[in-house]
Amino acid sequence: MSTRYKFFDNYSYYFVTFAVVEWIDVFTRDDYRKIVVDSLNHCIRHKSLTVYG
Repeated sequence: MSTRYKFFDNYSYYFVTFAVVEWIDVFTRDDYRKIVVDSLNHCIRHKSLTVYG
């Protein structure tokens, strides 16, 4: 992973976005939605991620 996508200041807020080809499937198929939600929950629990949106 390059330093371009790493965050070093723990006291700042960051806006992160990404693009997925045919992104609609990510949110309409339960299997894909579960992967995204589980990944975010893992980062919240184990990596101190705070989600504001």
